[in-house]
Amino acid sequence: MAGIFEPQRNCWTIAKANRAAVIIDAENYFRYVRRAMTKAKSRIVLLSWDFDARIKMHDTENEVEGPLEVGAFIESLVENNPELHIYILRWDTGAIKSLFRSTVIFTLIKWIFHPRIHLKLDSHHPVGAAHHHKVIAIDDDTAFCGGIDITDDRWDTRHHRKHEPGRKDPNNKDAGPWHDAAMAMQGPVASALAEFSEQQWNKAGGKKMVPIKGAADCWPDDLKPMFCDVDMAIARTQPKIEDQQAISEIEELYLDLIATAKKHFYAESQYFASRKIAAAIAKRLDEKNGPEFVIINPVTADGWLESKTMDTKRKRLIHSLRKRDNHGRLQIYHVENEAGQPIYIHAKIVIVDDRIIRIGSSNFNNRSLGFDTECDVAIDAEHCGSREHETEVRAEIRNIRHDLLAEHLGSTVAQIETLFERTGSLIETIQQASGSGQTLREYQTPDLNETEEWLGDHDLFDPADADDDFAIVDRRWK
Repeated sequence: MAGIFEPQRNCWTIAKANRAAVIIDAENYFRYVRRAMTKAKSRIVLLSWDFDARIKMHDTENEVEGPLEVGAFIESLVENNPELHIYILRWDTGAIKSLFRSTVIFTLIKWIFHPRIHLKLDSHHPVGAAHHHKVIAIDDDTAFCGGIDITDDRWDTRHHRKHEPGRKDPNNKDAGPWHDAAMAMQGPVASALAEFSEQQWNKAGGKKMVPIKGAADCWPDDLKPMFCDVDMAIARTQPKIEDQQAISEIEELYLDLIATAKKHFYAESQYFASRKIAAAIAKRLDEKNGPEFVIINPVTADGWLESKTMDTKRKRLIHSLRKRDNHGRLQIYHVENEAGQPIYIHAKIVIVDDRIIRIGSSNFNNRSLGFDTECDVAIDAEHCGSREHETEVRAEIRNIRHDLLAEHLGSTVAQIETLFERTGSLIETIQQASGSGQTLREYQTPDLNETEEWLGDHDLFDPADADDDFAIVDRRWK
């Protein structure tokens, strides 16, 4: 079957993944990133919205080899391998606040003069836009792409407990439970992400990277692949500026995924603030036998400004969609842990039926569709050739969806699978599995004051592109 991906329209390229795995939550992500990085031979490239060398990559399940602190760990990598170069590209505007973090300035000064640790702040974007992708490319062999920055307030276990000692930031503060996700890949798709990373480095004005010498196997030894020999698409958002054209592959792919869904559209996103995405969903809700839409958001956006803007837009869009939902096929949820504490949803995941999975840095908001720089990856089971392979991929995609629901509902994959087999409905499965412990809660639309109503009418902090009259600097964007 042809599948959904169309290079140069809804994706940049399609490349083979010899191995791929979804990684849920930052404890697991940091574990596997560390292990992959220790196997690098020539080059590691980190593209990040934020980067904090002070954070510690704790592991509650395994003994950690090497320094826990990110900065010391990176230094140990180059000390142990005289051929290794490490390139770190992060958003320039967001970097301003990091200069005021204790000890950061000393680390930066030390690295500026290091011959094999290369730092660059990315200013190659419109005023107010953000370098928002989160990609790590290790040699031409292994890559990670998702929603997780190597910075503070990201680390958490899959239990999302009220008290978690490893979750404290370098200032000994706990930002609370945090849910996130990424994809690990090996093979030609990782090589393509290495090419993408080098392109971003060059656009930002970084000095020429060292060439990669020879082949390396950087896949973490204990990371079990979920997918083998699958085609993966890489989709991008790139804003239009003087020396580059706009790229809207991510927007096109979102719209195609909504249009393609037959029975179930499951999504986790930090925001729900895009009119285009809401309009596409509304069209499907009008259908008598259209798909269910289950969207997991945080109870409120992180930060005062984001909550005033993003939560207001979400309230209006959800209110409109509920009016269109004559068949009861839309539900918006947030997650609470066993103590009733909200779990912040930072993951960016879409799973369509048991066919397509997409993970990356983009959210359901205007910025991700046209203003910021983003990168997502996706698998379509219908790109998998033989019927037997397609069946295997579909089973794994379905299992990932049920694994996510089991985490959110304090349940097990087997229990979620049993309920889903009985009901055939994600919404009914969630309703029956919800309980008094960690669980999903239905989104309740809040009342708005006059200021919030005005913000909901204007895209002041969520511009669609660089020509938007309301495109202004927002330094806290995540």
